[in-house]
Amino acid sequence: MIYVKTQAGQQALKERHVSLPPRQRSAFILFDGKRTVAQVLEATASMGITAQDVQAMADQGLLEVASASAAGTAVAAPTSDFGAEAFRSSGDRYQDAYRIATELTSGLGLRGLPLTLAVESAGGYRELLALAPKIRAAVGEVKFARLEQALNG
Repeated sequence: MIYVKTQAGQQALKERHVSLPPRQRSAFILFDGKRTVAQVLEATASMGITAQDVQAMADQGLLEVASASAAGTAVAAPTSDFGAEAFRSSGDRYQDAYRIATELTSGLGLRGLPLTLAVESAGGYRELLALAPKIRAAVGEVKFARLEQALNG
C-alpha cells in the first residue's frame, strides 16, 4: 500500500504539530506517494516505527492511500487474440497478478494492511499464489476473479 500526506499532514509537518511526534516525523516524511508502507517501515525499523504508528497517522488524517495514478500504477495493455496468454511465464503472471493483488488489498484500507504487506513481500509467483485464498476471502469472489485470471490465465 502506498500513502501520501494529506493537506492536514503537510500542515502538521510544516508547523511541527504535536500530533506528529518526532519519532513518527521521520517516517512521515518518507510517505511521498512512491514508497510502499513496507519500504517505509523497513527504512525506519531502527527507530521502532511500526504498522500501528502508520495507522495512527492515517487515523489522525495525516496520511491517505495514494490514488492509482499518483502511485504510478500502470494500466495493463489489452492482450491479443492469438493465444499468447497460454504461454505466459510465471514471471509475467506474477507481474500482472502482483499489480492486481496490490490494488485489491490496498482497497481494503487499514483493515487490509497486513494482507497488503504480505502481498508486497511476496517475492514471486508461488508466494503470491499461496496468498490467493486469503485475498479471495477478504475481497470476495467477484473482485477476486481478475486476480484469479492473472494467476492462472
